Amino acid sequence: MPGLLRKILLSAAVLGLVAVEGAPSNGGHPAPPQGNGPKAIYFLTNEAKNAVVALPVECDGTLSHGSVTGTGGKGANSIDQDTKLPAAPDALSSQSALTVSGQYLFAVNAGSNSLTMFSISAKDPTKLTALGHSAALPGDFPVTVAASAKNNLVCVGTTGVKSGVTCTSFSSHGLGQFDALRPFGLGQTTPPVGPFNTVSQVFFSDDESVLFTTVKGNPPANNTGFLSAFEVNPVSPCGGAISSLSTVETRSSPAGTAVLFGSAVIPGTTSLFVTDASFGGAVLAVDSSNKATVAGKGAIADQAATCWVTISEVTGSAFVTDIAVNHIVQMSTKDASIISSTDLSANGDHGLTDLASAGNFVYALSAGDGKVKTAVTVLDVSGGKVKQIQHFDVSSTGAGKNSQGLTLLK
Repeated sequence: MPGLLRKILLSAAVLGLVAVEGAPSNGGHPAPPQGNGPKAIYFLTNEAKNAVVALPVECDGTLSHGSVTGTGGKGANSIDQDTKLPAAPDALSSQSALTVSGQYLFAVNAGSNSLTMFSISAKDPTKLTALGHSAALPGDFPVTVAASAKNNLVCVGTTGVKSGVTCTSFSSHGLGQFDALRPFGLGQTTPPVGPFNTVSQVFFSDDESVLFTTVKGNPPANNTGFLSAFEVNPVSPCGGAISSLSTVETRSSPAGTAVLFGSAVIPGTTSLFVTDASFGGAVLAVDSSNKATVAGKGAIADQAATCWVTISEVTGSAFVTDIAVNHIVQMSTKDASIISSTDLSANGDHGLTDLASAGNFVYALSAGDGKVKTAVTVLDVSGGKVKQIQHFDVSSTGAGKNSQGLTLLK
């Protein structure tokens, strides 16, 4: 990883991208009385026997032990381009390896090319029930998933030999059959060699009418990343039709970006906040043709590889994490300027990966490295300050350095 980070920084400098500035249980866990926070958080173990770890959230935002539920599929690791060994942490090099939509949870199985759908108990948010069998995908090495409750549509991004996007409908009975892959043509292997030149994240627009995908470029090879957009086909007003995703793609490579990674829709707008591992974060303006341009850009001076983002509904700002620097940086959703940076090194983690927010709280996963244990850091971002209120060891769940993704139930 250190060699790779040097390459990212060197490549960014060459491109002029860096600015100079400053024990498991399956017992019942009734949903606790809620304060200003979520009901539960979820992440993937991404081990050979893949599983979802569900942790209940107390009314003060803190976590307690929950459940571990197998997906019936297999996890996997991409290959680190420097070491030529299985990558970990950040085994999938992606954001949103699992997602929640309504009372349903969807999880990718990178090692078995499938997606698993669960229902979430209304009485106990840590109780997950698989709906049918895992659904086979037409692509290789799925790493990211997005679901639209409005369209009853779930889409998966794959990043192996057969890379691209595929979608299907979902209902209370489970998943439909996935449609033909909309290929990205990355020329990858299975497992992919990364993190450069891989799919980062799939996600829907604020009004759920467009599916976006961020794809990383490869700066050393002068290969620029891109934002892909597919519109959701409108359903007939007469009813009876099932929503589907168009096969017509719009691509754009916003000037000044190179390694697009995590993304978050800026609520109430068509704009996006994206991370770029080569410099920090940016606000992208998306026009009516679904092409993106940079509306604001913020370089994080002490970053190694900024890759994941969430937007807080309380602060209206973005929070980003870095796999090799144990801090959380708060950035403006107007122009990507830095608002604050909170040093978390005292908790012993090497860095943070995927994260999610709800109410006053931000939850960030640190997968560890086999020596440093896997943990979730809980931050209170209310009151104009960012404060760690819990550092929760989750290693007793069987989660280790392959852990990936983080989502929550509000």
